[in-house]
Amino acid sequence: MGNSALRQLAAIEEVGFDELDGSLVAVDAHNWLYRYLTTTVKWTRDEVYTTDDGTEVANLVGIVQGLPKFFEHDLTPVFVFDGRVTDLKSDEIESRREQREKLEDQLEEAREEGDTIEIARLEAHTQRLTPVIQETTRELLDLLDVPVIEAPAEGEAQAAHMARTGAVNYTGTEDYDALLFGAPLTLRKLTSKGDPELMDFDATLAEHDVTWEQLVDIAILCGTDFNEGLSGVGPKTALSAVKEHGDLWSVLEDLGEYIEYADRIRDLFLDPDITDKYEFDAEMNPDIAAAREYVTEEWKVHENEVERGFERIEESVTQTGLDQWT
Repeated sequence: MGNSALRQLAAIEEVGFDELDGSLVAVDAHNWLYRYLTTTVKWTRDEVYTTDDGTEVANLVGIVQGLPKFFEHDLTPVFVFDGRVTDLKSDEIESRREQREKLEDQLEEAREEGDTIEIARLEAHTQRLTPVIQETTRELLDLLDVPVIEAPAEGEAQAAHMARTGAVNYTGTEDYDALLFGAPLTLRKLTSKGDPELMDFDATLAEHDVTWEQLVDIAILCGTDFNEGLSGVGPKTALSAVKEHGDLWSVLEDLGEYIEYADRIRDLFLDPDITDKYEFDAEMNPDIAAAREYVTEEWKVHENEVERGFERIEESVTQTGLDQWT
């Protein structure tokens, strides 16, 4: 179904930033970064974030533009990065790679034709998290004193676990998979315009009178990042079937269907590879001057593209310091 179809079942409502003040948010780093990476590439001239040797660091622009909202609303982001790739996800990654190669061929044709609108669209959709982007992201976050956690596998699973154990108040991601990993409260659209959305795990289960296991079964029937769903089965049909028959196995038996590795996929959501061996300091003290120099001097990003972002962070840090004395 694609994870977005889970929205049809999720209990979601808008939440004001005043209700989130002082919270810790475990952010699915790859999800957040990719969103800003593609947006930056689509709407920013490539010479702004490309070095003389052709290295692209659009991530640095995206980070500086995306982080201020955390600082402005007294939220501490804890960026959780993916670890090893889950075996069952390798087919999905290969499919995405093949799709990206097709888009890259289309991009080359658009460049030859001089179609600037199509070039911008395709450049955004062919982005990937290169080793340079991975490294520079961590280095910039370190300079801004933003906590970073390295997950053993899926970053979203680790972020959900941190929220379930009380290490943080919320999980932050655009993916609805957070529900399947059992994240109690998930913030979506956290750094977009307007107020964020709050996705509530317990309310979702209660609204449909299902268990966590049954919610995962519903998702597997529809399709996840780890498997194709059954043809013609959407979230409402899957919900009805699971409630009627009790679990995934009974539904499959009734339909005469089979989903390869279904038991392993189920375990990936219900018992993922996570760790409690991490620590972080929630008090952020960013070195804004060093971060600005890193972005504009070391990586030659145009200053006018990031200056306002740095100013917003600096203003927030200054205001926080003043508030402590009033």
